[in-house]
Amino acid sequence: MSSQPSSSAVRALSLEYKSLQEEPVEGFRVKLLNEDNLFEWEVAIFGPPDTLYQGGYFKAHMKFPPDYPYSPPSIRFLTKVWHPNVYENGDLCISILHPPVDDPQSGELPCERWNPTQNVRTILLSVISLLNEPNTYSPANVDASVMYRRWRDSQGKDNEYPNIIRKQAQAAKVEAEKEGIVVPTTLEEYCIKSKTKPSSQEPQLDMTDFYDDDYDLDTEDDDQGSVESFADGDDSGNADPRKQATKKAENENNKS
Repeated sequence: MSSQPSSSAVRALSLEYKSLQEEPVEGFRVKLLNEDNLFEWEVAIFGPPDTLYQGGYFKAHMKFPPDYPYSPPSIRFLTKVWHPNVYENGDLCISILHPPVDDPQSGELPCERWNPTQNVRTILLSVISLLNEPNTYSPANVDASVMYRRWRDSQGKDNEYPNIIRKQAQAAKVEAEKEGIVVPTTLEEYCIKSKTKPSSQEPQLDMTDFYDDDYDLDTEDDDQGSVESFADGDDSGNADPRKQATKKAENENNKS
């Protein structure tokens, strides 16, 4: 496979990056590691409220292949994450980033793996979901997987797993605050709204209705007609019965 990026990959990443800047998605932020390189992104995932990861700010590198979106990107966490599906070196193991090959040993179906219809949004939303619901069938971190299952099966009585996660989330939050990052801790803060485009409908519709209904502005041609009518003493622009009566009276006087 050529190491030179394809034009379709450049175009796809350019469009995706622009879209994510204009319409951010709740739960994560993205930026380029280098403004001249579309193929390496820095990703920051906020820990979802009401989960073990609440308050956390987990940074990762996302690297795209030259033939993206036909091949999946890779994700490596920079922030320490104790999780069944994160390797010791930070590499993330998730079905959506695995090539669509038939591998019965993995326990994954081909339909669960990568396909070109996926994008950064779907990937990162899947990662956020995975944080709270690990896949323990083929763990990347066996110790974390055993600990998670022990906590789950004990219905919360064994607190070793959640205690580690909460400590990591708190440490990550402190690091984020040092960078001036405000980490959302409530659903209201977490669920951001997409930015509206400059030409949003609301001001246009409201202003048009406002002027038409309250001031009854006419078109340019009508305005011109109104000016001429005022000059003639006619404030309607149409034949005025009072004006016709006045003219008739003047004619009668002239005849007499």
